[in-house]
Amino acid sequence: MAVSVDLVAAPRPVTRIGALTGLRAVAALLVVGTHVGFWTGRYTDDLIGAVYARLEIGVTVFFVLSGFLLFRPWLRAAAGERELPTTRDYLWHRARRILPAYWIAVIAVYAVYLFRDPGVTGLGWSGFARNLTLTQIYRAGDLHVGLTQMWSLAVEVSFYLVLPVLGWLIVSVICRGQWRPGRIAAALTGIVAVTPLWTVFTHGDAGLPYVARLWLPGFVAWFAGGMLLALAAVTVRRCNPYAAGALALYFFALACTPLAGEATIVPAAASDAVAKSMLYLLAAVCLVAPLVVGDDAGPLGRLCASAPVVWLGEISYELFLVHLLVLELVFAALGYRTFEGSTLLVFAVTVAISVPVSWALHRTVGRLVR
Repeated sequence: MAVSVDLVAAPRPVTRIGALTGLRAVAALLVVGTHVGFWTGRYTDDLIGAVYARLEIGVTVFFVLSGFLLFRPWLRAAAGERELPTTRDYLWHRARRILPAYWIAVIAVYAVYLFRDPGVTGLGWSGFARNLTLTQIYRAGDLHVGLTQMWSLAVEVSFYLVLPVLGWLIVSVICRGQWRPGRIAAALTGIVAVTPLWTVFTHGDAGLPYVARLWLPGFVAWFAGGMLLALAAVTVRRCNPYAAGALALYFFALACTPLAGEATIVPAAASDAVAKSMLYLLAAVCLVAPLVVGDDAGPLGRLCASAPVVWLGEISYELFLVHLLVLELVFAALGYRTFEGSTLLVFAVTVAISVPVSWALHRTVGRLVR
């Protein structure tokens, strides 16, 4: 089984956005699952523990989807179908989509932890300001309890800010305003290479803070993978969904081995960190590819395009925002201590509470924005 690579001359439209929305629901549930696994002590030194830890690949899927969806207007500009996107409008749409719900979540978490132990990080007005402005990853000690998952949102927002520059360079400088998919692919491959180089650099004696490993260069390969998929979606005719799915499982299985290091966001050894990052990238790209390339999305595409999954995908961002606070409150309500308890029960209760809360936040913000 192999992926066919029949190139076409110009971009073709991608119509199965519903399946991509549904895939966001899958990614959000993976993130919830890995956090529940950690809290209930399932990060054990065996295969099951490794699988729970590696469910964090949901973050990679989010980043790949962002790269795919947001880069498409620049591809259309490269193909001569439209003018370059207006940076002001692009950033305004991103801010309107991301910030209102995020600010509500941050304020709610800080309010709740006025009556609970807030831990030792992210405290005071400085911590509050950094969390509100998504700059909490640029200084150690600013991730607040109930908001620790927001490191990935801070990375994503930094990608939003950089994308207009990358898009302009690719379209206007590298392609010189012409449709040159080979040059685009080469440029995006170069961006992928930034991540392993940055990982090795920050693991050395570079004088940077430890949190530098959480900055955009350490994850930009995942966004570039989505950007490459945007290019493939308009230049590749067919993708075997079963072959792609098998490859996704294979790369994920490799990530569950000691090859990808210990159960942490960025492993301590540079080689492990690079291996983990690249395996996550390959697995996520193979997972998304059938949904955007060719005409057969396969069983995963049909599942993700189903109405209930698409509906959950519509509120996946809000689910990502609120689930960790809900998880911590559920843990307290069930009387569990850290690293104990039923994983399935905590997951079920957390999702059951987070979904209506996320829906209410989504609707509220939607009305406020309109």
